[in-house]
Amino acid sequence: MMPIDDENELEPTAPVPQHEEEEVFSESWQTNRLNLSKVSIAVDRIKEELRKVIIGQEELLDLLIASIFARGHVLLEGVPGIAKTLTAKLLAQTMDVDFSRIQFTPDLMPSDVIGTTVYNMKSSEFTFNSGPVFSNIILIDEINRAPAKTQAALFEVMEEYQVTVDGTTYPMTYPFFVIATQNPIEQEGTYKLPEAQLDRFLLKINLDYPKLEEEKEILRRFRSDFNMEKRKSVISVFSAEEIKECQDLVEQVHIKDSLLDYIAELVFNTRNNGDLFLGASPRASLAILKTAKAIAAMHGRDFVTPEDIQYVAYPVLNHRIILTPEREMEGLDVREVIQGIIKKIEVPR
Repeated sequence: MMPIDDENELEPTAPVPQHEEEEVFSESWQTNRLNLSKVSIAVDRIKEELRKVIIGQEELLDLLIASIFARGHVLLEGVPGIAKTLTAKLLAQTMDVDFSRIQFTPDLMPSDVIGTTVYNMKSSEFTFNSGPVFSNIILIDEINRAPAKTQAALFEVMEEYQVTVDGTTYPMTYPFFVIATQNPIEQEGTYKLPEAQLDRFLLKINLDYPKLEEEKEILRRFRSDFNMEKRKSVISVFSAEEIKECQDLVEQVHIKDSLLDYIAELVFNTRNNGDLFLGASPRASLAILKTAKAIAAMHGRDFVTPEDIQYVAYPVLNHRIILTPEREMEGLDVREVIQGIIKKIEVPR
């Protein structure tokens, strides 16, 4: 583990002259300038371990791994029983880092999450007892069951990777990654997440029921394993150092200026859309950029394509925009709005 320090990022490479940029990009279709073998190996190893237990959910696995490479947090939303919590715990098992789980409940206090300062009678001094958020991978189960004051305790740590208690700032150790789950159906004893909290999640992944053949395979795999002992067979195959190496490679993935403009237009259109009450912020533009780079690298490319941007647009935007009351009453789906924006904007060539 290592302290998180944004100043330790790789030095930026020299900018490519405008008249050479198109030539560099066109050559990239044949050969990569970056050696992305470490990324490919990491993806294959993680998926191989997860598939010992998880059946199907390919998009979920891809987006979870991409969020790690893009240095972002993930919100998993779906009905109970479709392996949200299990997948998060198994993903943590594949990495040689610390893991902690926080079960959010209506009576949970901020100090139960970040820790508290206590008075030591022997030393006559106040000491800080860190909470469960001081770990590398944190699973927050049923995040929408805690009230607003507990949700607010996560604002600083999720955005700035630090906690401030009684005027003292305590940095997180590297890596720091939050996976939260919530049930969209049940409303009893739940609290709607604040928009500021939702915006701190890089992605919101909506999970659905498995397909029929996948459910049959689930039954076959666990018909003699009621306690799911197969979970213990998942081993760590990824270290903190390897995570940092992959993240640095993803940062160097090339993206043309025209694709940056494309991302900006997609997000800008959410702010000028008659179906939407609230559009996405510049943080959403950066999230699309980071996640698209991660997806490109995972597919063995050191350049971003328009398809990468379109693929990540929904999981990046779906929790950051709000339908107008009229459209919500009509039953319009956020996915339809995002797809409509994608179809409306001309794709760069």
